[in-house]
Amino acid sequence: MPSSTPGPKLSYWHVWTDQDGISRQTRCVLDHFVSKSISPPAAPQWQDPLLIGEATVLVTVQPPGWVGDWHENPKPQWIIPLSGRWFVETMDGQRVEMGPGEISFGEDQGTRANAAGRKGHLSGTVGDAPAVLMVVQSHAPPVLGSPCHFR
Repeated sequence: MPSSTPGPKLSYWHVWTDQDGISRQTRCVLDHFVSKSISPPAAPQWQDPLLIGEATVLVTVQPPGWVGDWHENPKPQWIIPLSGRWFVETMDGQRVEMGPGEISFGEDQGTRANAAGRKGHLSGTVGDAPAVLMVVQSHAPPVLGSPCHFR
């Protein structure tokens, strides 16, 4: 039986490309949760289907000190830290650090190199522990030019 209580709100970081080809990060909110059973007769729970269609799921372990030089996300992808901490720095200069329980959606395809030759984003581990990340890559094309298109 669906709940009459308002659904939860969950924030995530969206790494996206603006109309000028600059990567940016925006804090967004998932707020279209529906209360239903994921598999009856299991009790209802809050769900927000974000990805329908083909996807690749992988777990990556970034060792301490790892830095991924400036690059674009290979595909639109959800990145969920399982342990450790990591950072993402976008072309606009914003740097965000994340740990377990935080979520990022990387969708910075189509950036244009700036005067320093930077394109996409810089990412790496924070601290002296590996960053273990679950990555869910979408096989759908990116949506460029606007942040927060997942609700």
